Amino acid sequence: MNTEPRRPASDDYHTRTWTVRLDLFEEGDVTRVHAVLDTGDNRLQASAASMRDPVDRPVPEIGDEFAAGRALLDLGYQLLRAGNTDSAGNGVDVPS
Repeated sequence: MNTEPRRPASDDYHTRTWTVRLDLFEEGDVTRVHAVLDTGDNRLQASAASMRDPVDRPVPEIGDEFAAGRALLDLGYQLLRAGNTDSAGNGVDVPS
């Protein structure tokens, strides 16, 4: 299976690599995460947390997933807001 992205027919294209870093910290029943998206031009940051319900078995991966997922959603919303702001500044009518 070829996993390389298909190249557009024209030479008028660009590629970029964005890097996401997630640092997870667990203390007791609380997992916290700090997420950073580096686009090369900008850096967005988000923090989130999750707390294990005392009746649940301690499974650290579950707390990691919830905390990381929340931080990634926050980054996604930040990207959408930035896109709306940039589009509006570029004379594009963006629906709310």
